[in-house]
Amino acid sequence: LIGNDLVAHVFQQLGYAVSPQPGDVRNDVIQAVRLGDPQLLARVCRAFQAASPVGSYLEPTPAPMAGYGSALVMAGGTFIDGSTSEFSADAPLREPYVLFCQGGSHRAHVLLALRAALRALTEHPPTTLP
Repeated sequence: LIGNDLVAHVFQQLGYAVSPQPGDVRNDVIQAVRLGDPQLLARVCRAFQAASPVGSYLEPTPAPMAGYGSALVMAGGTFIDGSTSEFSADAPLREPYVLFCQGGSHRAHVLLALRAALRALTEHPPTTLP
């Protein structure tokens, strides 16, 4: 939950809508960040994947998934597939382009992932502000 609070704080400081808000009482392991742009979703997921302990060489690519009405992009370089306690992120490729982050068993991993995301956003800044 500390990791999700860090994600909320960083992205809120960048001007993105987040839910729950930093410091809110949390009843779930999910942190939503409304990025509002499909390229930003993919860029942040790629950065999170690159900072992962497993599969950091993989590049998340939006793809259709059974049961979903739109393509999904996922970053999940975890030791256990589908683990909700390890840091991962995913997003449906449809408006309003919300990234869903979860887990983070180590604060250091979340911080590394956030640094990678900030670097990716700085190197290729969005053309419009949130």
